[in-house]
Amino acid sequence: MKTQTMPDLVQPLPQRIVDQGLKILNTIPNDLIALVARLSIAAVFWQSGQTKVEGWHLSDNALYLFENEYKLPLVDPWLAAHLAAFAEHFFPILLVIGLASRLSALALLGMTLVIEIFVYPAAWPTHGTWAACLLFIAARGPGWVSLDAVIASRICRSAWAA
Repeated sequence: MKTQTMPDLVQPLPQRIVDQGLKILNTIPNDLIALVARLSIAAVFWQSGQTKVEGWHLSDNALYLFENEYKLPLVDPWLAAHLAAFAEHFFPILLVIGLASRLSALALLGMTLVIEIFVYPAAWPTHGTWAACLLFIAARGPGWVSLDAVIASRICRSAWAA
């Protein structure tokens, strides 16, 4: 039977570095990841929405694209363009303030899937990145820096008081 000597018990330096790195990464709070995901994906959709409007009206260019390039099945181009412009402004605002975050993330995920399947199927790396942010928010929630968290904490407090 072999007894362990001191050098056998000490991890090699590369393993210690990896373990320490993982330990540090595991301290990143999900709330911070959720905040970064919410703000970054909201900016992507907001900027896209801004390209569709001129003031408070849908731009002629946006309508042209929906009629001639995007060509979504089963949806009138005029309606699709207006719905897209609305969604790309409304849901990002909700994500930034953290209100109805999971619902907003799911709505934008649905929009992402439509874009990927029917409009730009070759852009899957970009759409996959969007989907990762949106899935994180939908699955884990918006984090503590959100109106959803404030509302949930007030509901819990009132439930405990009752």
